[in-house]
Amino acid sequence: MFTLQPIGTLFIRFVLGIIFFMHGLTKMQNGIENTAGFFTSLGLPGFSAYLVAGIELIGGLLIIIGLGTRIIAVLFAAIMLGAILMVNGSNGFVGGYEFELSLLAMSLFLVFNQAQVFALDNILPFYKSKQQSA
Repeated sequence: MFTLQPIGTLFIRFVLGIIFFMHGLTKMQNGIENTAGFFTSLGLPGFSAYLVAGIELIGGLLIIIGLGTRIIAVLFAAIMLGAILMVNGSNGFVGGYEFELSLLAMSLFLVFNQAQVFALDNILPFYKSKQQSA
């Protein structure tokens, strides 16, 4: 039976990767020091800005090609949960955290989904055997 779910999953993976890549790139281009200052103003260590930007930038590319999808999606989910709790939660749903919640949901979908089309995860033998046992 033919199903479109793998195509939908590919679309979610691709869009999520582009969004996170662009956010990481923007943090780097606009001066990561500014982001580090913002993180410090939230009570977070400044170096965490570098960590988040790196995960967004590199993780975005990895998600697009489908390498380490579940691991990266967990990291994305953690970043979005942090953004909701630390930054936008007090702003309410509309105009506040609805975007972050959407990215969190997309990330969790990729964590729990097994079907990945056009993904390097499917062709790397060391990773494929780990995914099948999960």
